[in-house]
Amino acid sequence: MRVYQTNEIKNIALIGSAGSGKTTLAEAMLFEAGIIKRRGTVEAKNTVSDYFPVEQEYGYSVFPTVFHVEWNNKKLNFIDCPGSEDFVGGAITALNVCDQAVILVNGQYGPEVGTMNSFRVTDKIGKPVIFLVNQLDRDNCDFDTVINNMRETFGSKCVEVQYPIATGAGFNAVIDVLLMKKYSWKPEGGAPTIEDIPESEMDKAMELHAALVEAAAENDEGLMEKFFEEETLSEDEIREGIRKGLITRSIFPVFCVCASKDMGVRRLMEFLGNVVPFPDEMPKVADTNGDEIAVDANGPESLFFFKTGMEPHIGEVSYFKVMSGTVRQGDDLTNADRGSKERLGQIFACAGANRIPVDELKAGDIGCTVKLKDVKTGNTLNAKDTDIRFDFIKYPNSKYSRAIKAVNESDTEKLMAAVLKMRQEDPTWVVEQSKELKQTIIHGQGEFHLRTLKWRLENNEKIAVNYEEPKIPYRETITKVSRADYRHKKQSGGAGQFGEVHLIVEPYTEGMPDPTVYKFGGQEFKMNIKSREEIDLEWGGKLVFLNSVVGGAIDTRFMPAILKGVMERMEQGPLTGSYARDVRVIVYDGKMHPVDSNELSFMLAARNAFSKAFKEAGPKILEPIYDLEVLVPADYMGDVMGDLQGRRAIIMGMDSEAGYQKLNAKIPLKELANYSISLSSLTGGRASFTTTFSSYELVPNDIQQALIKQHEAELAEED
Repeated sequence: MRVYQTNEIKNIALIGSAGSGKTTLAEAMLFEAGIIKRRGTVEAKNTVSDYFPVEQEYGYSVFPTVFHVEWNNKKLNFIDCPGSEDFVGGAITALNVCDQAVILVNGQYGPEVGTMNSFRVTDKIGKPVIFLVNQLDRDNCDFDTVINNMRETFGSKCVEVQYPIATGAGFNAVIDVLLMKKYSWKPEGGAPTIEDIPESEMDKAMELHAALVEAAAENDEGLMEKFFEEETLSEDEIREGIRKGLITRSIFPVFCVCASKDMGVRRLMEFLGNVVPFPDEMPKVADTNGDEIAVDANGPESLFFFKTGMEPHIGEVSYFKVMSGTVRQGDDLTNADRGSKERLGQIFACAGANRIPVDELKAGDIGCTVKLKDVKTGNTLNAKDTDIRFDFIKYPNSKYSRAIKAVNESDTEKLMAAVLKMRQEDPTWVVEQSKELKQTIIHGQGEFHLRTLKWRLENNEKIAVNYEEPKIPYRETITKVSRADYRHKKQSGGAGQFGEVHLIVEPYTEGMPDPTVYKFGGQEFKMNIKSREEIDLEWGGKLVFLNSVVGGAIDTRFMPAILKGVMERMEQGPLTGSYARDVRVIVYDGKMHPVDSNELSFMLAARNAFSKAFKEAGPKILEPIYDLEVLVPADYMGDVMGDLQGRRAIIMGMDSEAGYQKLNAKIPLKELANYSISLSSLTGGRASFTTTFSSYELVPNDIQQALIKQHEAELAEED
């Protein structure tokens, strides 16, 4: 294939709800462009996009598929994204590397929660949007209702470029109000018959044409002046106005298509090639230094690797976007993230599971390569003397977590290697080896997301695994002041061990002043602070350690050992073995022996004194609380709120957003364990949610007692 210049390249993400027809549309475009000779179907498991075994098993897209078509002297790069919310990482990746979003809307249902979530991502990262209403041949499709719902959901910027003359089984024609022509198709679809608009449709077409012209004119002062003078624009001027409006998100053109019958696909590709922005027309992407990098084929060579695919018999296939410069076969590049050197033996244009060798790719283009030594998803490769690094893709927080364990312990190492490899394919799979919980935890976007991972481990990697609910990272703290002392004494021939520590513990809050005096049992203890250490604990909260020993009762050289003993107990609280936090410890007295005292003795004395004082200081268990935002259709609001109240959630507020209700709450992590499954069941999959860690709060007393009993039982089992 020929080399395409930056101003001949379009990068387009196909996104939308599951079942909206993205993969079917991709097949139709590949067929129309002559890349494939026969259109496959999802049901027949023979599509270009869904070619991985797990995708064929479930009948869903799991990974974003990169492919291209050559159309009217343009190269159109597409990324067909999974529609399920569980695989949102693919859509986020695609939208960040593409310059245009085509959001498919299911003509049977109109905007769904997945459609809305896709749109929100485009809004967040500022990408142009074209809406494509698909499946117009379905009996329960009502285009006018769909358009009205779209305007209610996405606003008045939704402007029709086409509308169907009829929907349902009789769908075979649309009116194009940009070209002011009627497009109709034979039952086999493909090339349309283009005719003048019939008289019966002229009034409606003229009205929509005028609305389109006005919407296009609003994006350019010159076009607006001409529109005021002549009340119309030429076809090229309308296209120019739409193009500028796309870049600024001032217009969302709406097209019609029946992808399964290949109706409307050619006209869509024509519009994409003629109108949507080129890579160098979009806002520049900033590197990690904050410098904006121009999409310039003559600039410094820099590639961003946004996706890794694992394919049988090939291994890793690394997908990249040429952010700057021109990449050529055989180039020697440096990995800005890892410092390693790489040679690009071959570069390819992408076509699903197939790859077409090319000699070079220009800035703004998308390609792939194979057999790189040390390149991971998210890495940047640069030419010599180029110092550019990109990190612009931000993924959402996880929604569903499970502890994973190999059925056969001998497979543990193999399991970790496989999971880490798979994370290169989907960065929203997050692997955590928790020292605290003594579990390996897989975090993902939903139950189906993790079920897919398990299927691949068991069927592709032949590793049997079990999932279980992960433990909760509770914390322990204290609620009042207490005092304790402990003497460690051991004599067994020769030098013995001796260390005695007297200390006070109390709850710590940020900014509290150092203590001056304490009273216990009518006795006053005056503090004379000699040194102060404030430790930010890696698990959150603080430990403040004060030395108030006077008269040389404990030599200062033993203070680090005393602190170490305290820290050991902070790492394993006495109630549940969880980490402790927000504690102030004041060592105020003790004893030592001129011969037998050493660091070990004082570490053990401090550990026991601290444990004793902690237990007498009103110890409490803290649990992690998360901020929860649920986007739900109004019809299901009551059910969702009732379910949340049963999960100990506190409703913080409600709002409406584009036809949906937005509910904000605070909820314990324990109650989120299966929330994605329950919410989907309650709402028929029409709601979505996001979570963000908020704080640690005290657990109710009944739950605390249950947790303590559970911990005691576990300790008894170990004994």
